Amino acid sequence: MRFTVIAFLLINIAASAYAQAYRHGPTEKDFAGYLFAYFKGNAVADEAVCFAISTDGYTYRALNGNRPVLDSKTISKTGGVRDPHILRAEDGKTFYMVLTDMTSAKGWDSNRGMVLLKSQDLLHWSHRAIDFQQRFTGQEDLKRVWAPQTIFDAAAGKYMVYWSMQHGNGPDIIYYAYANKDFTDFETEPKVLFMPKNGKSCIDGDIIEKNGLFYLFYKTEGHGNGIKLAMTDSLTSGKWIEQPGYKQQTKDAVEGSSVFKRNQSDQYILMYDVYGKGKYQFCISDDLDRFKVIDQEIDMDFHPRHGTIIPLSREELIRLTAKWGKPKDIPFAFKKNPILDGYYADPDILYANKTKRYYIYPTSDGFDGWGGFYFKTFSSADLIHWKDEGVILDLKKEVPWGPSHAWAPTITEKKVKGDYKYYYYFTAAQKIGVAVADQPTGPFKDSGRPLIDFKPPGVTGGQEIDPAVFNDPKSGKSYLYWGNGYLAVAELNKDMVSIKKNTIKVLTPDKTFREGVYVIFRNGIYYFLWSEDDTRSENYRVRYGTSTSPYGPIQVPENNLILQKDPAKGIYGTGHNSILQVPGTDEWYIVYHRFNYPNGIRMGDAAGFHREVCMDRLYFDANGQIVPVIPTH
Repeated sequence: MRFTVIAFLLINIAASAYAQAYRHGPTEKDFAGYLFAYFKGNAVADEAVCFAISTDGYTYRALNGNRPVLDSKTISKTGGVRDPHILRAEDGKTFYMVLTDMTSAKGWDSNRGMVLLKSQDLLHWSHRAIDFQQRFTGQEDLKRVWAPQTIFDAAAGKYMVYWSMQHGNGPDIIYYAYANKDFTDFETEPKVLFMPKNGKSCIDGDIIEKNGLFYLFYKTEGHGNGIKLAMTDSLTSGKWIEQPGYKQQTKDAVEGSSVFKRNQSDQYILMYDVYGKGKYQFCISDDLDRFKVIDQEIDMDFHPRHGTIIPLSREELIRLTAKWGKPKDIPFAFKKNPILDGYYADPDILYANKTKRYYIYPTSDGFDGWGGFYFKTFSSADLIHWKDEGVILDLKKEVPWGPSHAWAPTITEKKVKGDYKYYYYFTAAQKIGVAVADQPTGPFKDSGRPLIDFKPPGVTGGQEIDPAVFNDPKSGKSYLYWGNGYLAVAELNKDMVSIKKNTIKVLTPDKTFREGVYVIFRNGIYYFLWSEDDTRSENYRVRYGTSTSPYGPIQVPENNLILQKDPAKGIYGTGHNSILQVPGTDEWYIVYHRFNYPNGIRMGDAAGFHREVCMDRLYFDANGQIVPVIPTH
C-alpha cells in the first residue's frame, strides 16, 4: 500500500500545523490509568452513560455506584443514549464523546441521530443532539443511525465522526462527516467511509491508527455477527484492504468492539460485547492481527454494554474520583515525579504573596530542536496538584524581536507602590527579554526590546540565555544572572526592566559551569547552583558554590555535585534547577528537569527536548553545605 504524494503532503501540512499549536495535558508517559465509558442495557433507565476506572487496564470499578454520570433525558432527543465513544483531542485537554440517540423500547429502527458532547474536565459536558433527517437533505428513507465514533484525521486537520446508517431496505453502511470546530454540528454532508466488497451490512466501526495505517474493526450484521478487520493508509480514499476471517475469539455472537493501547506498552486490547451471554470479552495483541483471550485477568464489578476506554493521567483520575467517589479496591499508588503532565523543562518556581499560591514557569518542551515559541505557567496550593494556567507569553504574537526558541524563564515578585508586580525574564531567539504583569498568571507585556543581546566584556563564546533573577535580602537590590559557557551578573535598575551596564561582571566559577544558574540566600551565605554538561547528555547534573556577596567570588566546595542521574532508577539528565524556600520556614525544595521516564534514555538527542519537571527536598547540613539530592520517581 502506498501513500499518494498529495495525501502525504496533506498529512505533513496538518501535522506541521498541529506542531505549532499550544500543547496541554498529559502525554503517554503521564498516563496512570483508564476510563471506561459504557451503557448497561436495553431498559430505558440503563440507556445512559456510565463511567468506570482502572489503574492497570485489567481491574475496573464503576464510578457513582454504577449509576449514570449524565442525564439521558437532558442530552438526547429520544430520552436514551447508547454506545458511548470517548476521545481525547489532539490538544490534550479537550474530550469529545459521541452517543447513539436511541431507546431500544421504541424499536431498532426508531432512531434518526446522535449526540455530540464536549468537555474540558470529563465532568462537565456541553451537548448537541442532531436529527439527521432534519439536519441533512435526502434522508427521507433513513431508518437508523448507530454507534458513532470520532477520530482525528490529520490529512484534513479535522475531527471525523463515523457511524453506521441504514436507508430503506439497503444494508447498514459506515458513513462519515467532519465536525465543526466547536464540535456542535457537522460541516460536511455524510459520505460513505466503508462498505464491504460483498455489499452486506457492517456496523459498530472502531478505528485505531498504528504506524501510519488505520485499522477498522467492524461487525458483520446479519451474516455472521462477528468482528472483521479492514485497513487503509488514507481514511477517505475508499481503498480498504479487507482481512480474512473474524477477530473475535468466541463462537458466540458479538458486537460493539473497541481497541485501546495499554499505557506505556506496545500491546493492544480488543474488547467486545458478547451480548447473548451478557458479558464482555477481552483479548490482547501485539500486532492488531492475532488476539489472545485474557478474560481470566479481567475483573469488573459491573456488566457493560458497548463502550470505549481511554487513558487517564493521575490528575484526571483524582478529579473523577473526587466527583464520583473512589472505589475502595482501586489503589492509587502514584509516583511523585514528574509533577507536571507533558513535556516541560528549565522550571523556575515562585511563591506569590499576592495569591498565596506557588507557580512554576517552565520551557514548553517537546518541540524538535528546542523550537518552542510560547511560555506557560502552572499553579498549586500544596506543591502536589498543579493547575495549567495557560499561555502567558507567545513569542510569535507578542515578541517581534525574538519570535522563536522560547527557553528558560525566571520570575520575581516585587512590591511597587503598595501592590505586587511580576517581572518575567525569558530567553527568545538566544537573547534575553523581560515582560511585566500585575498577576503571576499574566497577561505579561513585553518591554519591546531585548534586555541582554550582547556578550560581557572578555567573553567570546557561549550564548546569552538562561536568566536568573535574585532579590538580595541584605541590600534590597535586584540582580540578573545569565549565560551559557560563562556566568555573568548585572544589577537591575529600580524599574526592573533595565540593567546598570557598568555593573556587569563575569563570575564563571570553574570549568564545570555550563548554564542554568540559580541563586539563593540562607544564613548569610549566597548559594550559586548551575548545570554541568549538555541537556542532551544523560550526565547533565547540578553543582553549586558559595559566596559572601551576590557579586562573588564564588567558592567551589570539594564535593559540590548535588544532583545527578540514578541509572538504577532509570533517572537521567537531571539539571537546570530552581530552588524554593517555603515562606517562613527552613524547608527547601529543588525543582529541575530530567529525561522523560522511562523512554528518554532511548531517544538519543531528542531526550534533550523531551524533558519533564520534577521536585525533591533540598537539605543543608550543620555546616551549611548542600546535601546531595536523591532524585525520586
